[in-house]
Amino acid sequence: MGFGRNPHVAKAEAAEAKAQEATDVASETRAHLEAAHLWDRAAAREKDGKRRAEYEANAEVARERSVAAAQKLAPSPADLKAQLQSGGAGGRSRQLKRVGD
Repeated sequence: MGFGRNPHVAKAEAAEAKAQEATDVASETRAHLEAAHLWDRAAAREKDGKRRAEYEANAEVARERSVAAAQKLAPSPADLKAQLQSGGAGGRSRQLKRVGD
C-alpha cells in the first residue's frame, strides 16, 4: 500500500473475497459482516465525499448479503409453525412421566 492510501479498502475487499469462497453459511455471514465493518471504517477515514458515499454503499450491500446468508440458516416461520403443530422439533416436546406415576 502506498503512502496516504486507505488501508481498510483492501481489507474490506479481502473480506468480500473470503465471503465468496466460504464453504459454509456461518462463515459467509461473518465474512460479509466483517466486510461491512471495514467498509464503514474506510468511509469514516475518507475525505473525498464521492468515495465516502461509495464505501458507505458497499457497507450497506455487505450487510444485506450477510442478512441474506443468515436467512439460509434460519428456518422460515411456516416451517416453525409446522414443527410446533406436528409435536415439536424432533419429539422434544413430549411430556415426561413423573417418577411416582
